[in-house]
Amino acid sequence: MNRNNYVGHIVLALTIIMLAGLAGQIRRWHKDADKSLLVVRQSTKQRACQLRGGVGRGGSNFEGETDVIVRFRPGTTAEAMTRIAARFNDRVEDRFEYINDYAAINDNDGLDAETIAAEYRSLPEVADAEPNITISLDPPLRRYIGRFTEEDASNEMRSRIEGEDNFNYVGASEPNDPMFSDQWSLANTGQRDGRKGADIGALEAWEKTKGSRDVVVAVLDSGVDYTHPDLAGNMWKRPDAIAAYADKELGAINDMHGYNAVDNSGDPMDDNGHGTHCAGIVGAEGDNGQGIAGVNWNVQIMPLKFMSKGGFGTTKAAIEAINYVIDRKRAGVGVRIISASWGSTVKSRALETAIKRAGEEGILFVAAAGNASANADRSPHYPASYRLPNVLSVAALNRNDELAGFSNYGAKTVHVAAPGAEILSTWLGADYLEASGTSMATPEVSGIAALVLATDENLTVEELRERLMNSVDKLDSLQGRTVSGGRINARRAVTGE
Repeated sequence: MNRNNYVGHIVLALTIIMLAGLAGQIRRWHKDADKSLLVVRQSTKQRACQLRGGVGRGGSNFEGETDVIVRFRPGTTAEAMTRIAARFNDRVEDRFEYINDYAAINDNDGLDAETIAAEYRSLPEVADAEPNITISLDPPLRRYIGRFTEEDASNEMRSRIEGEDNFNYVGASEPNDPMFSDQWSLANTGQRDGRKGADIGALEAWEKTKGSRDVVVAVLDSGVDYTHPDLAGNMWKRPDAIAAYADKELGAINDMHGYNAVDNSGDPMDDNGHGTHCAGIVGAEGDNGQGIAGVNWNVQIMPLKFMSKGGFGTTKAAIEAINYVIDRKRAGVGVRIISASWGSTVKSRALETAIKRAGEEGILFVAAAGNASANADRSPHYPASYRLPNVLSVAALNRNDELAGFSNYGAKTVHVAAPGAEILSTWLGADYLEASGTSMATPEVSGIAALVLATDENLTVEELRERLMNSVDKLDSLQGRTVSGGRINARRAVTGE
């Protein structure tokens, strides 16, 4: 080999080495730049939220939050999970204490969630991995009612006494709440062209029970306005005898009023309205001389916030909230029902596992069938379509005992139906609002389930679910549309007839 060729080869080799080194440095620069950009974006968003009065409250998720949910093989230790995540320059954000082997993973390299999930699925230590999907509320149809003043109440009562309307509620169970005559789902006398008797039979059920403070219903939603005057007396508060909630990764949380999984705090105040509306259907104070009556006059409502002001949440946040409920149940709280008025067409094995675990703790999961006018047997809507023994899927009816035009249905996957159109309930800022959706039908059933437990607290979750499904009034409009073929009936449910 001559000298010129020899020098040329050396130059070529050095050039290749330099280019490889430069490529590696560029990749590191990109990673560092991505991290710097991430920090800048978070800082900007945090400053904006602070100016609005709270970091993260009511806004979208910050960059840097959970990207994927990973199920590790049984026996994988927390230290091993951390090491595995570090291989990909990732971080274990949280391990769900009661959802075995699952962990929330945060990526630091800006990759898309499906790519990250695929990386983890390729590992021998990992059983499964999935993106942390966004879940949104189905916006219900709304009609604003507003505050009901003392003068309004006086005029309403006077008109009823003088017979100036077509409502005639007589009986010991009738509450004195001035807007009760508009609650057709509880007592339908044909108001606004409805069908008389097309209701849940609340008046008759209240002859046996009006609820119990020993029963806790968790409303998993956008939180609850726990200061609303028609809800405050029925809101759950952590008993002094039960220690504050503590999570190994997330830290200690003063959950006096419930749990907020959006910003991991103990303040589940609603800034959307949806959760407050659902809570009022379950348990607005009855016979208190103001507003409306809930299905339960006496109950404890546990607010769980996993949806933001805009009505968006994530799988991870929902699982965190369910994990919290399981923890509180094990600590001695009598929570037996989770009411879930939301959903997605994307199946999550992690969320399904969390709901199953709740069932193993004796918790019924009542879920909205969805508002897509679709056959859920063919087009599933989750979590209502998870085929678990503690899931009860609810369709919506109008005031004429007809399946509401927006409601999903399914002869195999939608279990019962309940009133869900033009339902009056509580709203933010001491207001009231009329809304329509399977979101409204769901807390009707959750409320009835709580009435049943008030009469028999020892029912298993399977027995409670069976009682509710067997207590329906059969309707021609629901034949072949739901598993039970009927509308839920509170009287039959609480009496066991």
